Amino acid sequence: MTKTAAPPPDLAVTIGGLRLRNPVMVASGTFGYGVEYADVMPLAELGAIVVKGISLAPCAGNATPRLVEVPGGLVNAIGLQNPGVEGFIAQYMPFLRRRAVPVVVNIWGRRIEEYAEVAARLDGVPGVHALEVNISCPNIKDGGHVFGTRLDAAAAVVAAVRANTRLPIMPKLAPNVSDIAAFAQAVEAAGADAVALINSYPAMVIDVETRRPVLANVSGGLSGPAIHPIAVKLVYEAARAVQIPVIGIGGVSGPREALEFLIAGASAVQIGSANFGDPAVAGRVIEGIADYMRRHAMSSMRDLIGSLNVL
Repeated sequence: MTKTAAPPPDLAVTIGGLRLRNPVMVASGTFGYGVEYADVMPLAELGAIVVKGISLAPCAGNATPRLVEVPGGLVNAIGLQNPGVEGFIAQYMPFLRRRAVPVVVNIWGRRIEEYAEVAARLDGVPGVHALEVNISCPNIKDGGHVFGTRLDAAAAVVAAVRANTRLPIMPKLAPNVSDIAAFAQAVEAAGADAVALINSYPAMVIDVETRRPVLANVSGGLSGPAIHPIAVKLVYEAARAVQIPVIGIGGVSGPREALEFLIAGASAVQIGSANFGDPAVAGRVIEGIADYMRRHAMSSMRDLIGSLNVL
């Protein structure tokens, strides 16, 4: 008798009411607006695209140099360069609407009112499926991490965004806080539908010959493999503290790192710096998760998410 092959595992997950075909997203700032990668990988394979950070008005970003490679990753101080919310809607949404992939727009501001206004302008825009609220960028001088390292400010930003949009909202948390669980709980109480963590870690690189900072901004944010173990711990702590889904970010360069996040309690992951070196990495991660689930007789993501065995 011919043995019937087991059905493929179901990789679908739901994040704040948004259903993704798989748990693999691409992180803001590392995948542009999708158009830059459309010729090198099928965008429809992704769980979602998180586009580069969008502000109320156009932003030129920081002066150069603003990116440097270091052992274990990158330190960047791009400064959230973007065309502004109206420019984004006009220039990029027509392209993104034609792709069969959910679009999450990362938003930021220098004042709480700016976050609220950007959220309001994106509410109801066809093709925008969710908002990632960046309250933790370490490489701009105003706003950014200021909101992400104070409980009251983090909650206030999320509450203002919540009041101005019907879209699912996902605050992106800073790693350099004393109690990540408290921040996750604060934004959950303020109306977040999910929480994403972590953003890049504040860092600095010095040219020892000139004795000057390598980056024009002096400091920036460290991303890549070096921060992955930190991110796994913080995801584990956040997932135990809230009822909303957690999205793991930091150092995913292959299936193993993604699986660590999922086992620790994340419902989805984002791939960041690895996209620069391997634009097709997301496809490898998706297939690697599916292969792991087949090997461990898991039929759905419910079997994998939060399956950590703690002795």
